[in-house]
Amino acid sequence: MASPSDRAPLVERVEELLAVDGPLPIVAAGDPVLRRGTEPYDGQLGPELLARFIEALRVTMHAAPGVGLAAPQVGVPLRIAVIEDPAPVPEEVAVARGRVPQPFRVLVNPAYEPVGPARAAFFEGCLSVPGWQAVVARHAEVRLRGQDEHGHAVDELFTGWPARIVQHETDHLDGMLYLDRAELRSLSSNEAMARRWTHPTPTTAAAELGFKLP
Repeated sequence: MASPSDRAPLVERVEELLAVDGPLPIVAAGDPVLRRGTEPYDGQLGPELLARFIEALRVTMHAAPGVGLAAPQVGVPLRIAVIEDPAPVPEEVAVARGRVPQPFRVLVNPAYEPVGPARAAFFEGCLSVPGWQAVVARHAEVRLRGQDEHGHAVDELFTGWPARIVQHETDHLDGMLYLDRAELRSLSSNEAMARRWTHPTPTTAAAELGFKLP
């Protein structure tokens, strides 16, 4: 349990962020807060401030827009993330990537472990690395443990694209960016993605850019 003196800077930081209406500013790669990891949440913010912070994360994620956002991405080193994915993609893309709608979820102190050896590789982007995407091979199925915003235990299996989202966001809480896991030969600007790599899978990109898929 953090002492009151340890909590004060976090509370002040969050209250400062919430003093301005609208989406929170998203921290870009290069800021140390994205690399230091996070401290477990154990009530540092209190119920009311936590609820306000979660709502601000939701608003910011929607405005970006994105399908997930971790607290360090707004400069707060707490082990909290939010996810939500309406999955507005063509059916062939949804089927190839296992992308199904996910309701709004709050992940508190999440940790994941792989279920089975299967891996899947797809282009992935990040709100903290704007303008770029790269292919990342991730576990096809994971078991996620943690809590929700009310302190209730979470122990759930995620597969397909939802598994990718929870891995991406949990990695943020460990000071890791998707580029740390990416096939760097695949790195492509959003413009190149729109012009060349809109296929449901990265098979063509792998052949033309010269990288291997699992």
